[in-house]
Amino acid sequence: MRAVDPGYPGAGLIRHGLDDWRRGIASVPALLAQVGAPRLRRLGIETPPTGGAPPEQRLYALLAADHGDAAHSRYNALIRRLVSFERAAACGD
Repeated sequence: MRAVDPGYPGAGLIRHGLDDWRRGIASVPALLAQVGAPRLRRLGIETPPTGGAPPEQRLYALLAADHGDAAHSRYNALIRRLVSFERAAACGD
């Protein structure tokens, strides 16, 4: 399996998310990693098994609880960071 390259944009967030996810912590980074899990797996990055409610909904609900009306912009910013990481990882192959 491939490691998360620390030089990629958003790598710290993704690594933190994978660590939390493996420990069973439903943090914002963990849910973001779950959102990206299908592509992360295709890129060779090991992820835990997924299950339960869709991670997109869980992530948004967590953001809404913490940030109210700003949840939408925070959600979009996190998704942009995830996509940036995924694109960098795809080019790094």
